[in-house]
Order: sequence, then structure tokens, then C-alpha cells
Amino acid sequence: MTALRGLWPEVQDTCTSLGLMLLLVLFMGLARVVTRQPLHRFMMAHTFVLEFLATFQLCCCTHELQLLSEQEPAHPTWPLTLIYFFSLVHGLTLVGTSSNPCIVLMQMLLGGMSPETGAIRLLAQLIGALCSRYCISALWSLGLTKYHVKERTFACRNPIQVDLPKAIIIEAICSFIFHSALLHFQEIRTKLRIHLLAALITFLVYAGGSLTGAVFNPALALSLHFKCFDEAFLQFFMVYWIAPSLDILLDAALKAINIVTGEKKKEGRK
Repeated sequence: MTALRGLWPEVQDTCTSLGLMLLLVLFMGLARVVTRQPLHRFMMAHTFVLEFLATFQLCCCTHELQLLSEQEPAHPTWPLTLIYFFSLVHGLTLVGTSSNPCIVLMQMLLGGMSPETGAIRLLAQLIGALCSRYCISALWSLGLTKYHVKERTFACRNPIQVDLPKAIIIEAICSFIFHSALLHFQEIRTKLRIHLLAALITFLVYAGGSLTGAVFNPALALSLHFKCFDEAFLQFFMVYWIAPSLDILLDAALKAINIVTGEKKKEGRK
């Protein structure tokens, strides 16, 4: 009984954090519904708002997930379970948005998105990522749990535990695997695809999280490590922006080669 009483505050803090994340998802969903009708006629404005809300939701929840994962729970699989669960939640609620500049870049390179739309999405992601930091800081200043400390959001907590070349390679590989899966899973039905991507994200975080954080998302990296970008810009710029972007160029090139090869095969059959 004494052990249970000692554990109870930890359980309360965890439940509070989970409730906070679910409320954020709920409010962002409500915001999407409320703004859908007024902005439906204004395509660019509608696109901006949807991408902003999606990026804001992803970054805020990841801030809270990162906080939970650092509390060293009794079961190490608990943070991975949360990552899988919230990857499913984001996959189900953020349909039609990317929340990742690399995905926008890939769609633009493959001709699936106009430069104007791509620029609007990138701007929305940047603003959403930065705004999420101030929202989380305000929420943590309320002291809802003992782990919620406002000053935490303004401190650099460097996740890179390896030298620079290895960090670049790790983030590039994680990004390559994830975006290759996105391309190859497009023909799979939506419900199964969301589970597969959630499982893949969980695996990549498990494999590379202790080395670089396994972010493979420039907007999310900016939100999580904004202070680190300020203190060591070149290092973080190369690891979290350049590495995933180079990977996208490789992905797009491979996709273009496959398309050209497929067209040549069709012409040969004719």
C-alpha cells in the first residue's frame, strides 16, 4: 500500500500530461472544423490554417511526449507505446496535411504541388513550430505537474550524442526510410497505412532516439531545439535541416527514375 501511495503522484502527473495532449488534439480538431466553412472559398488561407494547426498540434504533443520520456518510467517500453499511440492520433486527425517541410519539398519536386502552395505550407509550418514553443511555455508555467517548468522550453537540451558526421548520417537514414515508406505505402488502404507508419516512426525513434533524437522533421526540430539552433546553429542546421533535405532529393530522384523506367517499359510493350 505504501508503494502504491508513493507511485500515485507519478501516475497523476502522467495522466495530466496525457490529458493535456488529448485536449490539444481536441482543440485543434475543433479549430479545423470552425475555420473550414469561412475559409473554404479562400484556398490559400485555408491551406495555411490547416497546415499551421497540424504543425502546432504535432509540435505541442511532441514537447509533452519528450517530457514524459525523460522521467525514466519503470517500464522503458512506455514512452514507445505513447509514441505509437500519438502517431496514430496524428495520422487520423491530420489527414491532408504534412506538418513536415521535407514532405512538402518532395511533393514540389515530384510535381504534385505548385510552388505557391508549397511556400504557403512551409510558412505555416514555420510559424506553427515557433508558436507551439510559446504555447507549451505558457501551459507549463501553470505548474500542472511537477515536471512542468516554464524555463525548460528556453533551455538547450542537446539530443546529439554522437559526432557530427554520424549524426547527419543517422538523421538522413531515418528520413530516407520514413519518406520512402510514405511513397510506397500510398496504395495501401488508409487504416492499415496509418498503423504501418506509426509502427515505423516508433521503430525509428527507438533505433536513433538515443543518438540524435530521430526527429527527421525540420519544423519539429526547430520547435524542440530552438535554443540549440541559436547556440550551435551550423551543427543543428546540418543535422536537422540539411540531412533530411538531401534525403528528399535522393527520394525524388529515385521516384523520377522509376517513373521514367515505367514509361519506357510501357512504350516497349506497345
